Amino acid sequence: MKLKGKLWRALRATAACLLVLTALFCLVRRLPETLGNRDTALTAAAFTLTDGKYLLETGTAPDTTAAPATAETAPAPAAIAEVKPGARDKSGYYDTNADHSGEEMYDIEERTIGADGVKIGGGYVKNSTGVDVDFQALLDAPLPFTVQPNAKTPQVLVYHTHTGEAYMDEDADHFYESFYSRTNNNDFNVVAVGNVLTEALEQRGVSVLHDTTVHDSTYNGSYDRSADTVQNDMEKNPSIQVVLDLHRDALGTDDCKVKTVFEHNGKKGAQMMILAGCDPDNERGFDNWEQNLSFALKLQSTAESLYPGMTRPLNFGCFAYNEYICSGSLLIEIGTDANSIDEAEYTANLLAEVISRVVAAR
Repeated sequence: MKLKGKLWRALRATAACLLVLTALFCLVRRLPETLGNRDTALTAAAFTLTDGKYLLETGTAPDTTAAPATAETAPAPAAIAEVKPGARDKSGYYDTNADHSGEEMYDIEERTIGADGVKIGGGYVKNSTGVDVDFQALLDAPLPFTVQPNAKTPQVLVYHTHTGEAYMDEDADHFYESFYSRTNNNDFNVVAVGNVLTEALEQRGVSVLHDTTVHDSTYNGSYDRSADTVQNDMEKNPSIQVVLDLHRDALGTDDCKVKTVFEHNGKKGAQMMILAGCDPDNERGFDNWEQNLSFALKLQSTAESLYPGMTRPLNFGCFAYNEYICSGSLLIEIGTDANSIDEAEYTANLLAEVISRVVAAR
């Protein structure tokens, strides 16, 4: 009986040892695969700007050596459904797929505008002011405003000085001479992009007022009119902390337009560019320019940490636009007139995650 007991205990000990050894073998076998795939998501095709020429580089991971630790280790974006547009009405607007017989056809060139200027955090800054600025200190500085999550009153104002700025109706490599990139059709202009940004921010608990007032029925005086709109909105809603003027850019020539693109999760978006003004001698009554620049740098660095290639170099220049109105006021251009409306709206979805990370410290 004792012999049987000893034999049974020996068999149990042997079985336990075999189970442990098997588990260790599986762990060691899987470890190289896990480590080997760590940077797979960072490998993508990209364009870089060198000596005025755009060069294609493939299989190049983004350079994050100068990014702050918080940007390098940013957690993955929250799993929030992408805001998708409804059916668009092309009535009165350009249609790529219509019959364009007899019209001249011109080219659209895709570019991803990257390394140009000074690298700060995860992005680049083009400084045309001649002013010596400690960009890193401004990036690291705390925000001068506080956005309340899930507030019942607006915390962010989205508006458009050039409300009629429009996009291509489709992703195409050409356009016809009848294409005119301004429209009051809000399915294809910056208002559509603002609608997506607004809904995506509100899904993330950031309350938004989207003012779609038309300010460019005549181009001259657009900024004066939009400044009046912003000030009226802020008087009615003193809770507003962030003011974003959404535009789109235009690049290229009459016979070759340029669209700025990047890719995330296998989907193409329109690159965005943040414009931050400067007034060191207070000639424009713009004494909050450094606070706005700090906000801009945070948005850009966070965007690049989450979605590499999303931003063009930040435009830091001697202008004010309406950024003097408050310390969270910026002008953001999403894409160009050659980007498709889908690409611009995709970027707006991603931008909502960037903004919510920065202002709500998510």
